[in-house]
Amino acid sequence: MPELGVVQYFHLGDYDAAERALDALSQLPIKQLRTSISWCDWLREGGEEWHRWLLPKLTSRISVLPCVLYTPPHLGLLPKTSSPPRDPQAYGQFVEAVLREHIERFPYVELWNEPNNYIEWDWTVDPEWTIFAEMIAGAASRAAKLGVKTVLGGMSPFDPNWLDLMFTRGALEHVDVIGVHGFPGTWEAVWEGWDAHVARVREVLGRRGGAQRIWVTEAGYSTWANNEFGQLTTMDELIHAPAERVYWYSLEDLASERETLDGFHCDERAYHFGLRRNGGEAKLLGRVLAARGVPGVREMVRFSSPRGAPARGSVLITGGAGFIGTNLADRLARDGTPVTILDSLARPGVEQNLRWLKRKHGRLVRVEVGDVRDTFAVRRAIKSCERVFHLAAQVAVTTSLEDPRADLGVNIQGTINVLEEARRLTDPPAVVFTSTNKVYGRLDRLELRRHGERYEPVDELIRSRGIAERQALEFCSPYGCSKGAADQYVLDYAHSYGLPTCVFRMSCIYGPHQQGTEDQGWVAHFVLSALRDDPITVFGDGHQVRDLLYVEDLVDALLAASTNRPALTGRAFNMGGGVANATSVSEVIEMIGTLHGEQPKTMGAAWRVADQRYFVSDTSAFGALTGWKPRVPLASGLRALYEWLAGEHEQQRPLLAAAATQ
Repeated sequence: MPELGVVQYFHLGDYDAAERALDALSQLPIKQLRTSISWCDWLREGGEEWHRWLLPKLTSRISVLPCVLYTPPHLGLLPKTSSPPRDPQAYGQFVEAVLREHIERFPYVELWNEPNNYIEWDWTVDPEWTIFAEMIAGAASRAAKLGVKTVLGGMSPFDPNWLDLMFTRGALEHVDVIGVHGFPGTWEAVWEGWDAHVARVREVLGRRGGAQRIWVTEAGYSTWANNEFGQLTTMDELIHAPAERVYWYSLEDLASERETLDGFHCDERAYHFGLRRNGGEAKLLGRVLAARGVPGVREMVRFSSPRGAPARGSVLITGGAGFIGTNLADRLARDGTPVTILDSLARPGVEQNLRWLKRKHGRLVRVEVGDVRDTFAVRRAIKSCERVFHLAAQVAVTTSLEDPRADLGVNIQGTINVLEEARRLTDPPAVVFTSTNKVYGRLDRLELRRHGERYEPVDELIRSRGIAERQALEFCSPYGCSKGAADQYVLDYAHSYGLPTCVFRMSCIYGPHQQGTEDQGWVAHFVLSALRDDPITVFGDGHQVRDLLYVEDLVDALLAASTNRPALTGRAFNMGGGVANATSVSEVIEMIGTLHGEQPKTMGAAWRVADQRYFVSDTSAFGALTGWKPRVPLASGLRALYEWLAGEHEQQRPLLAAAATQ
């Protein structure tokens, strides 16, 4: 298996980006970094100072392959960075100067980047490649005299004829490594695989008597279409390439305000190649590498690659690798029902749920890694399914406030895709959609009073039964708007098209397999905070009340909803633990403290946008039609969640300790 590296370029003066990259690399099983030294930037104001800070900083933490490129416009035949220099030897002189200054830091130096790509090297000015060949030969010779090995900038697109020409031009006498690039599924219109790619290089080397080694100096996959799983499959192929070393492009997405060599957002794909988003959040591949290393990539690809079409009579769960979906899939598979999961795996931690499901149920659980915003991914997954549980969603108010467009895309467009693909089928499946109590807004007009450690409604009927479906809708926050719109679409498809749909407007669900965060899954987050000895942030006064529903009870309700079509079609139902399982935030913290043996630390914060001071579901309408009612009392359910999370926490400790020593 080749040695794995990563590519990250740093813009002049971007000190924070360099520090952030080094912190990110410390969490990954990657020991090689390929970065650029811009000849052009070096000669700009502050350029030498920047590089004299950057290069020692990087090489003190990781082995670096510097790629020296970009002609200073005033030295070029044309005033642009892709121009051949007027004096071909000037490039070699610059390379030598850099290497002499950093002679102990670089065992290898890469000479240019994608030289057969017009954007990187304007070959219209050098149509016979004579200037380029002279430039590379001179730079390689100078590096060799200093004991530094050289890498020929990777070809892109791959062209064995161009490589042959470099031998003819005498450019490769002192070159030690041939670089190649490949971007299957993104830039490559035709892709035959790394074996074929590298074999063509070896054929040229064999014919020319070249002893150069072969590295893949750039390979990657853009997630611009929200397909993070594509990075996993591309990496899985790359780490089995017949090359000595491979570099993944790139560590972090390009910042949206930056301009590429092609221009500002001329090709959106160029902005989304990173293992991490520009803000630092790890994508799926980055998370898998950090948690389980390179072997984890192959494992995840194997678990997540569907084999054949969904079995007839199967059940589709969108978002099925999430907390609720995992419990629902487990129940169905235990009963022998084939399950298809459609999940983008975008939420951190859900890959652990998927691994657990596949190990427990094998082929009964079929996985389609895809995004509900992708019509064709939904179409593939829904084929032959008799029931659909549409759980996939952007689930946090805070995230919706940060990126309303993404929230709208997942929650509204994704829901329309599911409904439309269900409607296309000859025998449309029942669709159960999980909405939210946030469709009722902040409930500011609900008159409340303090009673001990909690708020309670002044209205006796609401106090004794909870909030019923007749409560007026009042969308608040981008999340409330998107889920509310989806909620109404699902109901309307029953009325307009006769699709058998129903909606659950859910309160607080908790239980095993919940990867709780401060923004979503707060009960699990509180337990995890206690286990980690982290302070719990209490927004507001802690007296706000929710009804908690254990996930196994919710699974019972979902299954009942999917099999009672006539009575439930076109109806929305409030779904939660009801008055018997209502509690305040401060009371939950106290219960966790009892389970943990000491009270968790807490800290206060202001109320958040769209926070409700009171929401307890009146589930009597659903119960009257199906006979359903919650069976797991809050004390028992919370204990079960605590014990499950405590076990998971203990299992994670060795992984966290190992990551800390990397």
